[in-house]
Amino acid sequence: MENARDMLDQEACHRAVLTRDPRFDGRFFTCVKTTGIYCRPVCPARTPKRENMSFVASAAAAEEAGFRACLRCRPETAPDMGAWRGTSNTVSRALNLIEAGALDEGDVDALAARLGVGERHLRRLFRQHLGAAPVSVAQTRRILLAKALIHQTDLPMAEVALASGFGSVRRFNETFQALYGRPPSSLRQRTERPSDGGVRLSLPYRPPYDVEAMLSMLATRGETIENGVWRRDLIPEIDQAAGRISARFEKEGRLAITAELDDLKALPGVLARVRRLFDLSADPEAIRRDLSADPLLRPLVEARPGLRLPGAWIDQGTDLASDRTPDDWNNEGLTARAETWRPWRAYGVLHLHEAGVDGAAMMMMETRDEKDAA
Repeated sequence: MENARDMLDQEACHRAVLTRDPRFDGRFFTCVKTTGIYCRPVCPARTPKRENMSFVASAAAAEEAGFRACLRCRPETAPDMGAWRGTSNTVSRALNLIEAGALDEGDVDALAARLGVGERHLRRLFRQHLGAAPVSVAQTRRILLAKALIHQTDLPMAEVALASGFGSVRRFNETFQALYGRPPSSLRQRTERPSDGGVRLSLPYRPPYDVEAMLSMLATRGETIENGVWRRDLIPEIDQAAGRISARFEKEGRLAITAELDDLKALPGVLARVRRLFDLSADPEAIRRDLSADPLLRPLVEARPGLRLPGAWIDQGTDLASDRTPDDWNNEGLTARAETWRPWRAYGVLHLHEAGVDGAAMMMMETRDEKDAA
């Protein structure tokens, strides 16, 4: 069976690294055999010789192969993206659960049961799409979140361990010592940071992003938006912690988060909800490419390339949010056409809605197109 590394065009990856093409940031990672380090395609360090480079689909695959994250380009700051996006419903759902902490206390068998698949099948899917096992993906998620907290906050190391999903400070220290040959505290740069007002992090996303449209849609749904800042009170029954969280778009490609929690163990799950709410893991290039194949959607997508799909804070859905369509769009003609938009059907509907095209108007357009074709 074809795996994630086989699906990567190794020479195309090499060309992207040579030009430091930002379009590929987060789509793959470069493993350097001579240094044992893996980097983002945009790493500013001198490009290694081609024979010393190999390319993998995920940070987890790189770490599973024994490579450690580059301290210069910092893979934890890359946009959340992988070869699995839009290709596997099961892998997408599994990664959402892992990001929320499903493997911090549970095991792969329990995760597979929640997804309604066998444990061996789940491992096979992860190997195919990410090039790594589920436990490796969970471990890398913890490590990269810990690195972000070390670099971006002044939290004590014991609190970093809790906030990034490690079960104990001892396990946290042992993991970093094994990966980097040094304690985690040595990775912290002594920069003055605000020490009050909670945990402050910057979450990456892939531009373009229509910020005004997203904030407007969230406000319409009842989310609190004031002066460009989104806020939400956290509820222990839902978020496993009390407190509040806020977000503001700052420089392009970054969403600044401030989280005040009474239990830092809840931070990974809260961040996962924020990423889903703001659709930070979307791949606008893939959405544009696939939806533009429909002549009706092509001009709409080109006009609004940064349009994102607001997510739900609580999402128990068993299907991809990007593939859902409203019930009032489910008639024979629309459903048949929307099938060609998969796995981005919801984005197709969103573009039509934002352009003022409803189901009835779309049916009229289809009839007109058929007459023109005749």
